[in-house]
Amino acid sequence: MSEIETTSELQSLYGAPSMLASKKSLDHIDAHARDFIARSPFLVLSTADADGWPDASPRGDPPGFVAVEDEHTLLLPDRLGNNRVDSFKNVMVNPKVGLLFLVPGHQHSLRVNGTARLVTDPALCARLGMQGKPARAVLEITAREVFFHCGKSLIRSRVWQPEQWPDRTGLASLGAALADQIGGLEKEATEAIIAEGIAKRLY
Repeated sequence: MSEIETTSELQSLYGAPSMLASKKSLDHIDAHARDFIARSPFLVLSTADADGWPDASPRGDPPGFVAVEDEHTLLLPDRLGNNRVDSFKNVMVNPKVGLLFLVPGHQHSLRVNGTARLVTDPALCARLGMQGKPARAVLEITAREVFFHCGKSLIRSRVWQPEQWPDRTGLASLGAALADQIGGLEKEATEAIIAEGIAKRLY
């Protein structure tokens, strides 16, 4: 199997980026990016540990849950979860992060790269609370690179077209999958734990 090993080989294979791709990156959050973030209910947060091992974590809430404080600062509130805090452990040793924002039905996405720190200021957590409950913590992101990503992947995947979604018949539920993967767990009991967590500990 042939392997690309140098950036020159990579550039030779793919050629130069287009003019739009070369010039679209900003060092701040402009009005268009702000508007997109205000409509986004879902993002993927990318981090890496001290050795460079990556992690990607989904985050979601009602549209606009990520606050744009200024043209360089985003505030991402954290809610109840499984307490693995993989992303936050990574940020402690490697503050570089990447965010991919999506707006359902929209063909392009928004990417923000920067550095982050985890803060627990009570007033800030209260301001970014939901359903009367403060955020557990807030990830403060300093944006260093901001740009829109073309929609080819979303168009090719037809992710926003329900009539094109794959048949989910036979696809294991989370409870069934975890019961098999962990071992020693009953499927029904695991399903009940997950259902209770969603019903009572979403916020």
